[in-house]
Amino acid sequence: MNHDDSRGAPPTIADVARLAGVSRAVASRALSNEPRPVSSEKRERVIAAATSLGYKPNLLAQSLTTKTVNLVAVVVNHIHDLSDLDLFDRLIDQVQMIGKQVILIRIGSVARVEEFLRNGVAYHVDAALVFSDFADAPTVRRMFRSDHVIMLNGLHDEFSPVIIPDEHAGIAEAVADAASKAVRTAGLLTGRASSPVEQARIRSFHEAFSRCGINLLKTVQGDYSYESGHAAAKTLADADCPDAVFCTSDAMAMGILDVCRSDFPGGRPSRFRLYGFDNLSLTDFDAYPISSIGYDKSLYVRHIVESVASPGNFRPGQPPVTVPTRFVPRLTA
Repeated sequence: MNHDDSRGAPPTIADVARLAGVSRAVASRALSNEPRPVSSEKRERVIAAATSLGYKPNLLAQSLTTKTVNLVAVVVNHIHDLSDLDLFDRLIDQVQMIGKQVILIRIGSVARVEEFLRNGVAYHVDAALVFSDFADAPTVRRMFRSDHVIMLNGLHDEFSPVIIPDEHAGIAEAVADAASKAVRTAGLLTGRASSPVEQARIRSFHEAFSRCGINLLKTVQGDYSYESGHAAAKTLADADCPDAVFCTSDAMAMGILDVCRSDFPGGRPSRFRLYGFDNLSLTDFDAYPISSIGYDKSLYVRHIVESVASPGNFRPGQPPVTVPTRFVPRLTA
């Protein structure tokens, strides 16, 4: 068949089927992201025909048939922590690999959550991935009028899947490393106090300090940003600085390192040791050789995407899926 572009109408699935020499049903299955039985030979013919015609699937029509819209909401507080960039680029890529697109919803505050609910702002999505700790699981289910809400923070309940890093082991390894290097006093730069995940992280640090006989001299609250680390350096790394400073994000540790470059000749500590958290890709470069605590982001994303793709596998009350953390030594420790 010769497709005549002059008629102005876009090509249809019927046009693709005729050009490929298959039925409309086979053409539809071949172009679907769902695992339906189509021979590889027919699939290749259909894809070639669709490419030749410039055919684009009608997502609205597909959604009426499959009851899905191929959209996934990612709910965040904001994106100013560099660790978000490392994670979200990988996450969006893998969500797209299963045939869905991401919409990013920035909450920013508890008041914004209430605003969404009050104004009836809602999106029809196949799943919502909740990183924000301003929104709990029941609230997000109400926001999206959906039970398929995957919680990636500490505000979860028994009715939604939970996928979180197990941070205790990595923190224990980092503090034990410091103790093995004769660290006896420490400073701690923390993130937002309202975060349940951050509170659990702080408790893990306190337990590890106590177990290793390290005295916590100073605690400063930041917000995970480079700027808050830069500002905290004045307090944590003054004349009475501790033997080691631990930060609950690499971005904050980077801020401290830039203020205290003279204390790290060649990246190595001369006055105090420095530990971060998140194992950012930037810490693999010479400019920021920060010892850190990280986890396998590929494994983490794989668990998330599996939960998006197979919502029926979740049963209420099942325990969280956890991804173990580990200590990653670099020059600053």
